[in-house]
Amino acid sequence: MNTTLRTKTPRVPALSESWRRRLPLLPALIFTIALTQIPFLMSVWYSLTDWKVVPPGPREFVGLANYGKLATDHFFRQAAWTTIELTVIPVIGAIVLGTAFALLLDRKFLGQGLVRTLLITPFLLMPVVVGLIWKNQMFSGLYGVINWVIEKLGGTPVEFVSRYPTWAIALTLIWQWTPFMMLIMLAGLQSQPAEVLEAAKVDGASPWGIFRQLTLSHLRPYTELGILLGTIYLIQVYDQVAVMTGGGSGSTNLPYFVFQRSIGGGWEFGRASSYSIVVVIASIIVATVALRVLSRLLKGEEIA
Repeated sequence: MNTTLRTKTPRVPALSESWRRRLPLLPALIFTIALTQIPFLMSVWYSLTDWKVVPPGPREFVGLANYGKLATDHFFRQAAWTTIELTVIPVIGAIVLGTAFALLLDRKFLGQGLVRTLLITPFLLMPVVVGLIWKNQMFSGLYGVINWVIEKLGGTPVEFVSRYPTWAIALTLIWQWTPFMMLIMLAGLQSQPAEVLEAAKVDGASPWGIFRQLTLSHLRPYTELGILLGTIYLIQVYDQVAVMTGGGSGSTNLPYFVFQRSIGGGWEFGRASSYSIVVVIASIIVATVALRVLSRLLKGEEIA
């Protein structure tokens, strides 16, 4: 009797459908993680050391000593307060103006597309260009547009950048970020249920009453989203500070303060790294809340 020997080949486990979709993305994911997280981990390590480049010296491990000095560093506290001002004032101003422009655009009129494009233009400009435009063409005491208007009204020209540096930068940021907020609020206005608005008009509600009782409550998640996204970006503002004031006259925020303490002349890379880690942690906290708001907004849920 002949027996047939059958060799059994090892069975390779099949990949699940989800892993089949993820597998082509793994190289890009690994590259992104290496590109972003390795420098971050190096910054964390530097923040735990006392490393000065000028005069050159060895890196000494000091643990959390650099973080312990933050609370007693007057310049850090001042930079933190300036960062809050350059975040809160522009965000609130841009939200208010963005909502006003969105209300104007939420209706049909001749040239609506052109007006919308012109209103979006400031957000498309590079931050350095925006800073130079406002410093040299708007705030300049010699040939600035604002001072030209003040002179025509019989007033005295004002050097806004040198006398009111924080407010000058804040107004510049409001001008640049208003279109972004306008787009968010316009999306919210155009997503309102038309039948609800028509029913309110039939019941005799005034336009102000409709806006106050219906539109504002509907725009709440969009307002929160705009505030959180604006905060994430504006907490990292550097270009306008560098171009308009160079950090002078109390206009130094945390990103520019980190620059000053590192390659800007301080050469204290250990302490500068600890400052930057604090900014990153604050940004992560805000970003986490923003993602939560965005997730609920996309699901159509009411944000508590």
